[in-house]
Amino acid sequence: MSMFDKIDLHLIRVLHTVLTERSVSRAAIRMGMYQPAVSAALKRLRELAGDPLLVRSGSGMVPTVAGLRMIEPAADILRSAEVLFSDARSFDPSTASHSFSLAASDYLDPLFLPQLVAQIKAMAPHCPIDIHPLSAESDYRLHLAQGDVDVVIGNWPKPPDDLHLGRLFGDEVVCLVSSQHPAARRGWDVEAWLAAEHIAPTPTHPGARGVIDDHLASQGLTRNITARCPHFGLIPAMVAGSLLVLTTGRQYCERFVDRLPVQILPCPVPFPRLMYYQLWHERTHASSAARWLREQIKSVAAALRRPESESAAA
Repeated sequence: MSMFDKIDLHLIRVLHTVLTERSVSRAAIRMGMYQPAVSAALKRLRELAGDPLLVRSGSGMVPTVAGLRMIEPAADILRSAEVLFSDARSFDPSTASHSFSLAASDYLDPLFLPQLVAQIKAMAPHCPIDIHPLSAESDYRLHLAQGDVDVVIGNWPKPPDDLHLGRLFGDEVVCLVSSQHPAARRGWDVEAWLAAEHIAPTPTHPGARGVIDDHLASQGLTRNITARCPHFGLIPAMVAGSLLVLTTGRQYCERFVDRLPVQILPCPVPFPRLMYYQLWHERTHASSAARWLREQIKSVAAALRRPESESAAA
């Protein structure tokens, strides 16, 4: 049996308490133990160390040189053990140094990630944040299962049922076009909309069509996609300088109408609302730090969400 196998956390606690109290009886009171039990533990510690650790000096007891060297390492072990389990049960953002990692679609409201990062840094100043894109190469299920990311944020027509899910918001599907687009003046019907030049994001994985084209396919319809871009945040500027049409959520489009020469038009094809979720794996479900992160994501999404009545009236 190795030395490590002969030592448990209780023995370390007895060692530290006896050496700092310099008394077996006071150590017993402080630990809520009977004195013979503390004496037996001290005897075992002396055998393991090959040193008396605590010796009599006059009317009291003092640590030996070896005992003095053990006080701080023993304290470090006890502090580490306390953090090891207390962090799993509670999370104090003001003092924590936990690293957060999330993957997010840039189809989200462009204000979402900046406000989320600002909120996390204000409340948890010592916690690093790592944001990953949802790209064609990313396997978000695998990244969640392996613990590479804590949360994935995006929109799925049918989110996977093997992950935990939290709804963030729903959004109306609309079209963003240049203010010079003919449809901005005369409108359009389904046939004209399908024939228009559309720009779409690069699929999140090979073969994926995305929520817009999945719905169109279910209706036996196909739109005329003439441009694709992996950087969703750049698409509104591309729309502003061309006759391209972007079809996505109203909340996203509204962030650009005051910054670019673009307009929001209703989509002539009826679409279900885009639903945005956060997804997480069972491995982080009970983690207090990951739970705190999910609460921040939910609160930022709620703060950015337009009231349903306003959305319906728009």
